[in-house]
Formats: sequence, C-alpha cells, structure tokens
Amino acid sequence: MRVHIATDHAGMELSAHLVSHLTESGYEVIDHGPQVYDALDDYPGFCLHAAEAVAGERREGLDSLGIVLGGSGNGEQIAANKVAGIRAALIWSRETARLAREHNDANVAGLGGRQHSLEEARGIVETFLEAQWSDEERHTRRIGKISHYETTGEILD
Repeated sequence: MRVHIATDHAGMELSAHLVSHLTESGYEVIDHGPQVYDALDDYPGFCLHAAEAVAGERREGLDSLGIVLGGSGNGEQIAANKVAGIRAALIWSRETARLAREHNDANVAGLGGRQHSLEEARGIVETFLEAQWSDEERHTRRIGKISHYETTGEILD
C-alpha cells in the first residue's frame, strides 16, 4: 500500500518517525514535505498535494491512503477535505482511527503531532492503515450522499 504523508513544522518530528516506521513495515511512503523546518510554513500546500495524490491514485484503482499532520491535525484535515474524492478524518485514538476507516471509508487521516507521544501516534496510524472499510449498506448510503453533494451541490435527505 502507498501512504502519502504531509505535515507542517509542528508535525515534522512525528512525520520523520512515521516515514521511517512505515517504510520499515513495508509501506511505500511518499513524503510531501516539508523537507526543512520553517516555523512560519503553511500547511495547506503540503496537505493538498498529499490529498491530491491519494485522490488521483484511488481514481486509478490503487490502494493509497494519506496522513496529514500538524500541531492538532485540525487545519490539515480541513485542507485535505477540500480535494474532491477525499474523506479526511481527524483521528485521536485507535478507536477513532478504526471507525474512520470502517464506517466512513476515510482515505486520509489528520493527526496532531503535539497531541500524542511518538509511540501513541504510531499505534493510531497503524490502526488507521490496517482497518478495512466495512461496506455495510448504511455506511455506503451515507457516503453516497456526501459524494452526491460533492459532485452536484444537491443535498439528499
């Protein structure tokens, strides 16, 4: 599986840790930066590049997921969600990571680098990457409504 990862200055330590760990675990990791610490950098570009890569590869039928990191993960998750076809979820525990994949078919996870130890964050990310979409009818129906709105602007009740 290919994993696209992006961060800002606040998540660089966690990003480096995850890139190393995930690569050693057999994932193909694509690092969308930044490569150099800059306390004034802006996360949207990094996260949008990662999310676009995930969306493009999933359209091609590839099994790709994304991880976007920052101080809280909030802004990064919001940025990723602006890309058509992306369902980015803020994950803060193994349970929210599992549910994001199983119930929401999330393809990008947002995580706060300042909110967790490296070990805790690694476990949360591993749970996200290992969890599988449940494909239950109720979840499929709900995601279908979100996708319909995303492409048409029409709200289905």
